[in-house]
Amino acid sequence: ESLTGPELVEKMKTQAEKFGCRVKFDYVTEIVTDRHPFVVRTVNGKEYATKAIILATGARPRYLNIPGEKQYTGKGVSYCGTCDGFFFRGKDVVVVGGGDSAVEEGIFLTKFATRVRVLHRRDQLRASKILQDRAFQNQKMEFVWNTVPTEVVGNAEGKVMGVKTQNTVTGATDYLETDGVFIFVGHIPNNDLLKGKFDLDEDGHLITDRYTRTNIPGIFAGGEIMDKVF
Repeated sequence: ESLTGPELVEKMKTQAEKFGCRVKFDYVTEIVTDRHPFVVRTVNGKEYATKAIILATGARPRYLNIPGEKQYTGKGVSYCGTCDGFFFRGKDVVVVGGGDSAVEEGIFLTKFATRVRVLHRRDQLRASKILQDRAFQNQKMEFVWNTVPTEVVGNAEGKVMGVKTQNTVTGATDYLETDGVFIFVGHIPNNDLLKGKFDLDEDGHLITDRYTRTNIPGIFAGGEIMDKVF
């Protein structure tokens, strides 16, 4: 059976609910950890007492913070190739980044786009060798070395038309026409609720042991909040 990601998530949710899981949609504002049971407070003034918590707050994309980026997000600027690649069938796209995510998503985008140009601030990729080999052998992929984007340019209809760039070595500027800009320059863990209560590493990810336990007994973590690699 062929399923999209959202459809699979919905089936997993239904499966869990059949076994008694209750799903509440709310915004958590505080986690009280100095008592047991723990207390989770939400923006609507509700409190949930619980013997255990699994923290799965995830991470958000790191932005370039250049002109036009936020303005054209969802209109040609994206942070997820597997989410939005379909919309660029037969079009030209630019990928920003040089790590595993950038290269892997760039390879995926070649299924739809006619050309995928990877912009990287250095003269060699940080991605794993196997991904690099696959990318260099892909005829739809091109690499623009020592280059960073400085502005996303769009038209009056609000669609991306191109990106202004600058060479990190010579300082020379250029303009690349493109239909889409995919940005993969890392993620920032969503740890605002966790600071001061939980052990975090230098990048802000939750530190856990091999059993996903945090430094507070009874509180566990899963996903991008504690996994800086994947």
